[in-house]
Amino acid sequence: MRYVYLLFIAVFGFAGTSYAQRVPAWGGGADLTDFSFGFTFSYVQSYLKINKQFYWEDPFIDPQSGLPVTPGLTSISSPDAPGFAVGLLARYTLTSHLEARITPSIVFADRKLIYTYNDDTMVEKQVNNTMIDMPLLLKLKSDRLGDFRGYLIGGAKLSGAVGRKTTDAEKGLLDKMVKNKRMYASYEVGIGCDIYFEFFKMSPELKISNSFGDILVKENHPYSAPLSGLALHTLQFSLYFE
Repeated sequence: MRYVYLLFIAVFGFAGTSYAQRVPAWGGGADLTDFSFGFTFSYVQSYLKINKQFYWEDPFIDPQSGLPVTPGLTSISSPDAPGFAVGLLARYTLTSHLEARITPSIVFADRKLIYTYNDDTMVEKQVNNTMIDMPLLLKLKSDRLGDFRGYLIGGAKLSGAVGRKTTDAEKGLLDKMVKNKRMYASYEVGIGCDIYFEFFKMSPELKISNSFGDILVKENHPYSAPLSGLALHTLQFSLYFE
């Protein structure tokens, strides 16, 4: 992920040193109207923040037989998982330094939980989600300096799952899946810059988002029972084109 940070810093540096060396570009006229539209491509990195039950280390007991199904746990973790998103952009100018933005996107990301047991076995559970994100954001812009303009951005988004509801009712306890809620809200904050070219404007942007509340669907099986809740943390690097 450090390469994303380095790329973002390099873009800022290039834009800041180049604006004084050329006549300011038109940018395709994106700033000349109150409304404008565009599209975006994003790299997404996310993980699940885990809240555990006080008894999370205990073996899971089959509610029907009364026998242990798993050994005791030693850890539950969620490593960073990559993904990508594609979307659209619609913006409306409120003032010369403030605009409202809607950026509906489809996000492809596979998150995972890793369970480590005291007999040194390890189980990995995918938490698969293809989501539609619908952010509503406010963008606070600096004055334009040649072909460059910095900005801060923040707001909230609603995320909803795509496709049919996941079901594993017929599967055994050890084959159960960990499920997220099909719809939840998050807040987003970030920084970016507008870089003006002759026929379009490009905006690299780095932002983080955190879900509100608990997104776990609580069930009584070996992989959900030790959890009291899950939250989603996401880091996203995007390129917007207007």
